[in-house]
Amino acid sequence: MSIFSSSSTTSSSSKFTLFSPSQNPNYSKFHLITPLKAPNSSPTQRVLLHIHSHDSSSPPALQENPQNSASKAEMEEYGDGFDEEIIKAKKSLEELLVVRRPVMEEPRGEADGGSGIKLKESAASSKIDQGLSRFAKKMPIFEPKLVEPSSEEKLLLVNLDLALYKAKLLARNYRFQEAEEILRKCINYWPEDGRPYVALGKTLCKQSKMNEARVVYEKGCQATQGENSYIWQCWAVLESRMGNIRRARELFDAATVADKKHIAAWHGWAVMEMKEGNIKKARHLLGKALKFCGGNEYIYQTLALLEVRSKRYEQARYLFKQATKCNPRSCASWLAWAQLEAKQENIYAARRLFEKAVQSSPKNRFAWHVWGVFEGNLGNVDLARKLMMIGHAVNPRDPVLLQSLALLEYRYSTANLARVLFKRASELDSRHQPVWFAWGWMEWKEGNLAKARELYLKALSIDSTTESAARCLQAWGVLEQRVGNLSAARRLFRSSLNINSQSYVTWMTWASLEEDQGNSIRAEEIRNLYFQQRTEIVDDASWIMGFLDIIDPAVDSIKRLLNLEKGDTTTEERVAREQFGGVSADNGEGNAAGSGSGFDLNEFVRQKLSLDPSNLEVRFAPSSWSKSSASATKVRRSEGNNANAVAKE
Repeated sequence: MSIFSSSSTTSSSSKFTLFSPSQNPNYSKFHLITPLKAPNSSPTQRVLLHIHSHDSSSPPALQENPQNSASKAEMEEYGDGFDEEIIKAKKSLEELLVVRRPVMEEPRGEADGGSGIKLKESAASSKIDQGLSRFAKKMPIFEPKLVEPSSEEKLLLVNLDLALYKAKLLARNYRFQEAEEILRKCINYWPEDGRPYVALGKTLCKQSKMNEARVVYEKGCQATQGENSYIWQCWAVLESRMGNIRRARELFDAATVADKKHIAAWHGWAVMEMKEGNIKKARHLLGKALKFCGGNEYIYQTLALLEVRSKRYEQARYLFKQATKCNPRSCASWLAWAQLEAKQENIYAARRLFEKAVQSSPKNRFAWHVWGVFEGNLGNVDLARKLMMIGHAVNPRDPVLLQSLALLEYRYSTANLARVLFKRASELDSRHQPVWFAWGWMEWKEGNLAKARELYLKALSIDSTTESAARCLQAWGVLEQRVGNLSAARRLFRSSLNINSQSYVTWMTWASLEEDQGNSIRAEEIRNLYFQQRTEIVDDASWIMGFLDIIDPAVDSIKRLLNLEKGDTTTEERVAREQFGGVSADNGEGNAAGSGSGFDLNEFVRQKLSLDPSNLEVRFAPSSWSKSSASATKVRRSEGNNANAVAKE
């Protein structure tokens, strides 16, 4: 009996450290136990009184493994009139004090028989855990609420790539509404990815929804926390096109800060500064692009265009050569180089460069278009027509090719055929200003002044702030000048110069109008105004904007009409045009199809484009147009044979 009592006392003292002692032991005991005791606890209270009287210096110890029934030794220890029920109540209190320990699930077979206290305790604990779990789910601190799509649409990155590709195809087919729906869903599912914002903004710009595109770019910059340089760059280009130059500079600067290796931002900024006449700033930006991004065909090409502006043709050729070395498949670089040689009247070298351009990108609409215009200006009408037909066959939705072909047919065929082509081009893209402008010019040449005015007005109603609008106003002014409406012509010239004050043609045309009316003093004032307000770059903006903005062929016709072009070149330039790396003009016997360089156009079209060169007219146009074109071709050939016969005689 004494041995058991001593061991019990030792165990009790070792476990006493779980609680803090108090100066008032009675208050400590009841304060600790009161929240846990059951309502019907009269036996329990008696046990507590007994424990307090048995050892008033220390609280009862916690039991590691409490038993549900009283042992014989315990009966002997608490045997002063206490029955087994009181001892069980005491043990149940000790079990309640063990609630701090995690409740482990036990198999049913190991549970104590008879009492069922542990099973009830486990059930109560599981209810508490369930309540806490439900509470935690309501609190975002514990479990953030995620917006998940349905089971059919999973947030996988590959789905974003597929959706962007599908939207791109829809936009190419002019199904803009469907493309917008897909892109807006992408933004909802992947709000931190910048690609849907860029694609949606470009789609809206194609529909001339500039304000909506600006909102999309702004939201994209906020969603990506300003770290996506592509959104900044697209937004800057948008503001530049809308004439907000200061805002565009800020956005270009933000793009370069977000990523100093973003080549498109540096290049776009430099092109904008070139357009504004800030040549030094443009060179500085291009130099930074080379420093941070290394050699790039676009940077070299733009630097080459700057050298062309300065009439340093040897340096320009060297830079073009560097651009094509960086990327031999850069169609834009080959085209820009070919335009330089064409302007320098280096015909055979230009033709070989055009061949390089179409070989580098067989489906590029600009390559076929510019090459066709080049051959048409040389008088190679059949080759020019074939090149434009090939370009249209691989780009059936492009109105520019149809517009140039219409001008070609008007010059060498009939006006009715040209009208059919102009109408089809306007149906493809009703907001393409050069189509309406060129059509109006043709109607003016045919004497249909009312129709010409109607078409000019249609072109201006699309957008009255672009350079196409400035050229349209200038051509309309010439029309009114020819019919004697001088006051209307002056107003139109002034409106054109308000849009583009650097147009040499418009200033000189206005001056010639005043000189024809005997106002020589006013004509001299207009010429002086031009030289006073011109910027460092006074040439046409097409060279600055580069290889994609092709001058409308109607402009060339107007210049020829007004006799404002000068084709004289110095002896030094003629010598220099024959000496440049990469392409030489030593093969003087090259024919129009490029056989002098070993390039077979027909075979190339069959292999690369799967087209039949002899069947392009049928593929290109309806049967009625094909018949009229074929008859016109026969007439031209017969006229040519007669001319050759007369020349021989």
